[in-house]
Amino acid sequence: MVSIYVCGEDKTRQISDWVIKNDKSEGLSLTCHFPSGKHFFRPLADCKVDPTREVQATLLRRKGSSVLSPVEKVVIYGEKYAVVQYPGKTTKYVFKMDAIELVPPTKMKDESTFRYFLSVANGRVEQAASPNDKTIAENVLRQLNAILPSANTALHAYCTGQNGRQEQAGNFIFPFGLNESQLKAVEQAFTSQISLIEGPPGTGKTQTILNIIANILLRGKTVAVVSNNNPAVSNVCEKLGKSGLDYLVAKLGNEKNRKAFFDNPCPRPTAIAETAPSMEHIQSILQRLKRHLSGRNAVAQLQIEISELEIERSYLRQWQQDNGVQNSFALGKYNLSPQKSADLMAYLTHLAGNRVRIKDRIEMLFNFKILRMKPFDDWAKRKSVFYGLQLHYYDKALLERKAALASHQDALRLGNYEALLEELTSASMKYLKQYLHRHVPSAECFDAKTYRQDKFDEFLKRYPVIASGTHSIVNSLKPGAVLDYVIIDEASQQDIVPGILALGCAKNLIIVGDRKQLAHIPVELGRVAPVDQGQYDCEKYSLLDSCVSVFNDSIPMTLLKEHYRCHPQIIQFCNQQFYANQLVPMTQDRGEKPLSLLVTAKGNHTRRNTNLRELDSLLAVLEGEGESAWEGEDGRGFIAPFKNQAALSGTLLPDDFVKDTVHKFQGRECDEIVFSTVLDKKSTTPKLLAFVDDPRMINVAVSRAKNRFTLVTGDEVFTASNGHIAALVRYIEYYAQEGQLHRAPVISAFDLLYKEYDQSLERLNGRLRRSDSEYKSEQIVAQLMRETLDQHALHGITFHSQIALNQVASIANPSLTARELVFMSQGASCDFVLYYTVGKKPLGVIEVDGGTHGEAGQAERDALKNSILQKCDIPLLRLRTIESRIEEKLAAFLAQWTRSFHDEKRELSTV
Repeated sequence: MVSIYVCGEDKTRQISDWVIKNDKSEGLSLTCHFPSGKHFFRPLADCKVDPTREVQATLLRRKGSSVLSPVEKVVIYGEKYAVVQYPGKTTKYVFKMDAIELVPPTKMKDESTFRYFLSVANGRVEQAASPNDKTIAENVLRQLNAILPSANTALHAYCTGQNGRQEQAGNFIFPFGLNESQLKAVEQAFTSQISLIEGPPGTGKTQTILNIIANILLRGKTVAVVSNNNPAVSNVCEKLGKSGLDYLVAKLGNEKNRKAFFDNPCPRPTAIAETAPSMEHIQSILQRLKRHLSGRNAVAQLQIEISELEIERSYLRQWQQDNGVQNSFALGKYNLSPQKSADLMAYLTHLAGNRVRIKDRIEMLFNFKILRMKPFDDWAKRKSVFYGLQLHYYDKALLERKAALASHQDALRLGNYEALLEELTSASMKYLKQYLHRHVPSAECFDAKTYRQDKFDEFLKRYPVIASGTHSIVNSLKPGAVLDYVIIDEASQQDIVPGILALGCAKNLIIVGDRKQLAHIPVELGRVAPVDQGQYDCEKYSLLDSCVSVFNDSIPMTLLKEHYRCHPQIIQFCNQQFYANQLVPMTQDRGEKPLSLLVTAKGNHTRRNTNLRELDSLLAVLEGEGESAWEGEDGRGFIAPFKNQAALSGTLLPDDFVKDTVHKFQGRECDEIVFSTVLDKKSTTPKLLAFVDDPRMINVAVSRAKNRFTLVTGDEVFTASNGHIAALVRYIEYYAQEGQLHRAPVISAFDLLYKEYDQSLERLNGRLRRSDSEYKSEQIVAQLMRETLDQHALHGITFHSQIALNQVASIANPSLTARELVFMSQGASCDFVLYYTVGKKPLGVIEVDGGTHGEAGQAERDALKNSILQKCDIPLLRLRTIESRIEEKLAAFLAQWTRSFHDEKRELSTV
């Protein structure tokens, strides 16, 4: 009951209705309406409405709006009208109570967890390494402060560890196709406020995200798709565009992206959508298709098992041939299954050379239905049967699996699996487009400056899908906007801050990532997570790992199992090593050669996270194979753990190689991938070994390759640790064909510097002279020069070692700088100087650069020597001890004087 008093007089029984207004000239007023149709108004201050209550510091949302606004005070009159005052404003606004919703704020921003996130954001501002980093950090901090403490956001659920449940979502459509685990992932995404989809490489994460977006749109909801990197979001947008749905996407994010979007918005289709089948018909197709999804996976799994068995059988057959094993014993009459064959092998091993007892006869009869024991009465016969059983096991196992494969394939064919899948996809897309045509309004003019103002809800109806980077999502929305869903892609690479910005902008969160791929590289600030809240540690966890730790079993997790990217032999390594054989390769093995191993010569080849020998060896193999071996639509890539090696590869490898670090290559793919491990035995520290041999590093590196993967690694560098690269080497050696295994294709004369060198260098080692130098590297060069100069055409040239630089270059040269003159006077010398035998004129200089020549001080001295010799027109050849083809480089350097000798002879003959 509501009572109305005007100037102290009770008007309740006299009036038929009452209204509160805020007139610009009159201010707040109350109007009373009488049954006669008359009315009068008075200032609200002269009136009393009972009941009246006041709410301080709350949040307000208009019905149907996605935007929450903080309000300083709300006075509610008779539960019919609310007079609202916003912070810092004197103007008061009147709303009908049935048009608004008051949302009590939470204490989330005052709690230790959120305050820890703020301290991390502040720390990144304070310790920013560059002005650009500081600008980014300040932007994140600003957005973090702008988030409203609403109880229905995914951020509140994350900070409190309380995962809410969703109501039954109803029917689902699959306009982008589906498989068994994608079906489960889509259904699970709508059961919980926070859900997780684990998508190993090539398992259709993007396809799953697209199907989730389709079902969000079908329910009239809004969604933001965000990621730490733009390519992941762009991929989703591109796929929506291919289906004619990009008109629904607002590609926002940073200011540049927003401007590009509003300058060229995608128009809404004007054509009427195709007639779509009913939802009942779509669900009928889906139910029929569900019966075949597991069968499709069974076909793929059986194909893998058959391939594995055939390879194992070939190895066994080869071993038996090499060891002269004869399989003359006929086992077909015993009708042994694979399991019984294995059991009989075990029993024969148990018998060994012992005599056959009554108990053994009974055991053989009851377990194997073998009555006659003559073929088993001595150890020699038992061994023959044992070897026969080994092949029998594989033959029977192959027959069983091939029969099962044929059965599943027949069931899929009879059930019209492919046709049903196509019909479901087509019908779902038609239904979605028809729904969107009816419910998405016609285009309205929005611009980058005003879209976040009064018409933001209309903007979301026109663009229900927001694409943004996590660093800019709050900036992309109207302050206080809370979308229905946010999907974070590549969440394993997402830092907690700024990742939580997206959680503060949505009610529900769908995390998509893979904990077995590379995580982000955290910024180390030394900020300690709150006590007993280590799961929020920004320096330890990615957002994906943190969510898993925070919610434990309360978060539904779906593993996408079906793999569509890599050749089966490539992805099977990742499957066996990292995914506990949970993946189901859906690609086909058609007898290709997908695996290659290139092992370089032993030695200290690593310098400052580069390894020239691995690149030289790769070039030698590529030259031998020819370019035809590398054809493919998606090209080839060279990846390494260190950016220095990727940069060095850019100076040596063909231009069509994409060169980058493994971290930067995550999310990308190529037909061919070469992975260089860089490290050698001498330079490998426990820290470097742990970095390169990290399971996530290896998982990402291998799974970038679609059709061919080549591992380039040093001999015995990783085998001692028995880690993941050692397992990869064993795997490739087992499955690769002999022609794909390359060992030490490039040998350098400088390999003699190492204790373990190729035996082909033994003759050169025996000819070295200790009298040439105290350094073995210079002994090697001296001997090679001696042998090269022994050619008839070079008999007029000789060399001397350790000659003072000022005896080679003249200090009288006017172009020399003061610094260069000082350098010459301080005893600088040249490793080797070439002279004419007659006349003693210096011809050229050869320097041998060891491991210190990349260091700053030595690099400066080398640069001075280079400059001095250049100004004096004296040719210089630098030979690095990490280089190969030393003989060729020496010969090419000396060849310039061979040509001059020929020129002199021609001149003399003419005279």
